Amino acid sequence: MILVTGGTGLIGSHLLYELMKDDVPVRAIYRDKSRIAGVRKIFDFYSDSKDHNFEKIQWVEGDVLDLTSLQEAFVDVTHVYHCAALVSFVRRDFKRMNKINREGTYNMVNFALANNIQKFGHISSTAAIGGPEFELVTEKTKWSPTDKTSGYAVTKYSSEREVWRGKEEGLDVLILNPCVILGAGNWDESSLTIFKSVKKGLKFYTPGQNAFVDARDVATIFKRLMDSDVKNERFLCISENVKFKDIFTRIATGMGKKGPTISTPKWLVGLAWRLAGIGAWLTRSKPTITKETAKSAFATMTYSNEKVVNQLNYSFISVEDAIDNGIRFHEFHSI
Repeated sequence: MILVTGGTGLIGSHLLYELMKDDVPVRAIYRDKSRIAGVRKIFDFYSDSKDHNFEKIQWVEGDVLDLTSLQEAFVDVTHVYHCAALVSFVRRDFKRMNKINREGTYNMVNFALANNIQKFGHISSTAAIGGPEFELVTEKTKWSPTDKTSGYAVTKYSSEREVWRGKEEGLDVLILNPCVILGAGNWDESSLTIFKSVKKGLKFYTPGQNAFVDARDVATIFKRLMDSDVKNERFLCISENVKFKDIFTRIATGMGKKGPTISTPKWLVGLAWRLAGIGAWLTRSKPTITKETAKSAFATMTYSNEKVVNQLNYSFISVEDAIDNGIRFHEFHSI
């Protein structure tokens, strides 16, 4: 039995589709039952027929912070794919994010040890590696937090430490560090909000750069590594390092819209996140831009995918194809 946490998320839904191709017993934890419908949309989009094994997924209500639910979820489980996490760049979310990301992983590792799990896979992030700007970041790059390090990065680094603790206590582990994920999914969630922003019309861009990857690649690589003899290692999951302007322009082109043409100065972005913070405080909502996201918009980060490419002889889906796939998914479910 395979156990998947975060199964209703972007990575989790693609992973479930990948796992169910083999028609193996899979149990997925959910917190909000209404989100399961989003997973079905992924299955319907990728499958030529409705006979795609979605109904064979064993859904169980649970939470990585609820020990009772985890005890039930781990029954007869041999392999764990831990994808559950909270992503936020809002400061007031740090305490909750730390509980879910670090404490939740702590709980998962402890249950994996207690239940003699054969292999424990953990989805982390390139944020947990960090690395200096303008230099190639690899799996060997040392964690060196700075004033630009986000609270999210801190919690993902802390969650990785729990996984490595499990390794020291005898658990076979694997960590995958994907970058910004594109592809099919809900444009109101996670990194896919970029599609929604561009659709509304985006005139401005920042000079920064980051790495991007298709959700399909993350799911495929995660499964292949978990099925292999590889253990107690981490792998960066990167397709291409791309300038933000180029990403925005490519999405806009795919939607038949005009791409951004105005380079945004730092002072204007600084003013924007301060005003957004005030507005969010007054309306008790979350700001659309924060100090952390503003800093990342100007950072130039470059990551290597050499290790996973050599390990699996893998060819990544291009960023262009990932964008087109995301747009096709939106059109498919808008008909």
